[in-house]
Amino acid sequence: MSEQPTRALIESRSDFQNAVRGALAEAALVGCREIWLIDDDFADWPLGEKAVVDDLTHWAAAHRSFTIVARSFDALARAQARWVNWRRQFSHVVQCRSNDDLEAGQMPSILLVPGLLSVRLHDRVHYRGVATREKADEVQWREEIDAVLQRSAEAFPATTLGL
Repeated sequence: MSEQPTRALIESRSDFQNAVRGALAEAALVGCREIWLIDDDFADWPLGEKAVVDDLTHWAAAHRSFTIVARSFDALARAQARWVNWRRQFSHVVQCRSNDDLEAGQMPSILLVPGLLSVRLHDRVHYRGVATREKADEVQWREEIDAVLQRSAEAFPATTLGL
C-alpha cells in the first residue's frame, strides 16, 4: 500500500483548481470538522461547480464550520451561483467574513482543512503554489488566517432583507 505524497507543487490554474476540488472532496469523504478558505475574491476557485457543491453538501452537518474570508464577495456572487445557493441553504455552518484593510493581492490564497490537508497559492498570476499534508505548513498558514480574521468583519449575508 503506497502512501500519499505529503507535498505536491501547483504549477498551473488547472493544478490549483484540481487541488481545491480534491481537498473539498476528501474533506467530504473524511467528514472533517472545519474548512477554511481565504482569498481576495475567489474568482478563480471552482466553488460553483456542481461536483464541488455536491461535496460540500455531503460534508455539511451539525457541528461543522466553513469559514470563508475575502476582500470582496462580488466576483463570487456573480460567477459562482451554485455556491451562493449552497451557502444560503447551509448558512448554519457557513461564516463569511471580509477584510478590506489589506490591499488587493495582499490577502493570502489558502484552503485549510485542519488535520487533513492544505492548499496555498503563492503566486496568483502564474498559479504557483503547493498542496500539502505537512503539519508545519498547516500551523504557519493558520497563523496567517488568524491574523486576517482579527481584522475582519461579518459579510455577505445569506439573505438580504429589504423592499
